[in-house]
Amino acid sequence: MSESASNNRLHERTGSSGAEATRVRSEPTPSWAFTDAADREVHLDVVDRVAGEELDALAAMYDDYDRSHRAQGLPPVDPADVREWLTDLPGVHIAARHGDRTVGHAALVPDGEGGHELAIFVHQSYHDAGIGTQLLETLLAYAPAAGVERVWLTVERYNHAAVALYEKTGFVAEDTETPTLKMRLALAE
Repeated sequence: MSESASNNRLHERTGSSGAEATRVRSEPTPSWAFTDAADREVHLDVVDRVAGEELDALAAMYDDYDRSHRAQGLPPVDPADVREWLTDLPGVHIAARHGDRTVGHAALVPDGEGGHELAIFVHQSYHDAGIGTQLLETLLAYAPAAGVERVWLTVERYNHAAVALYEKTGFVAEDTETPTLKMRLALAE
């Protein structure tokens, strides 16, 4: 996909929530910025490698992550487990930052079968401000440039806000009787 086509797709996808993320940097790694519903400037940055300072910033967010917001055993509770989980987590990552604080993280993790599993977390102090929506839309717009064609996720059925966001973004639920709902999205055009 050409840079122009990628930018057009990014603009298209990130503009659907009402708050538009504007690309502020293309090289060496892309970065976008937007103002959230609480009037905070938030930057979204592609994370090339979860190591060093990046690992410390993400781990700090997860170390302070409220246990009641954890789902399906993630993120881990123990700080050492958080660092190990982040270090071992391959794929495409985008971090949301407010000032020098990491406040959100989304990743597309290869599943070994040609798809990528979505994982997305926003620190509880930043909920209900549109950050999760921007993280998701920006990650999905960037994903094809990183070679991602199919995305899936599992979400607890009672998490109505998350299910609505995923449906709005184009995910389709599979018919299942389990407590968690599996949803899929094809990005290939």
